[in-house]
Amino acid sequence: MTTTTQPMLDTYPKTINLDRVKLAAAIDALIACAEACTACADACLSEDTVAELTKCIRTNLDCADICGTTARVLSRHTGYDANLSRSLLEACATACRACGDECARHADMHEHCRICADACRACEQACRDLLATIS
Repeated sequence: MTTTTQPMLDTYPKTINLDRVKLAAAIDALIACAEACTACADACLSEDTVAELTKCIRTNLDCADICGTTARVLSRHTGYDANLSRSLLEACATACRACGDECARHADMHEHCRICADACRACEQACRDLLATIS
């Protein structure tokens, strides 16, 4: 899938104090995870067993919100604050782990939960990879 993330980072006129490739990978993973979590929550709401999926829906929505916010903040570089970025990435990795674990519990019954769990795991790893580069 082609995204505009890396080309936009490449055109930023000033120095970015992060590895641009890892930053682009994290932003792309965050956006993909937010979309997967939103779609999974919606699919859970359409299941006949929706009452059993309440926690899954909640963790999906929380994860989607945190991923979306983190992607937007990481896309802004003027006045960069490493402490804020670090805190958001840590919160996002935590949300992705919780959502991935919850969706994995339903993955055998619901394909949308399996897809979402995979997106959450990939996003958690991308966040941790970027976190390792922040000094």
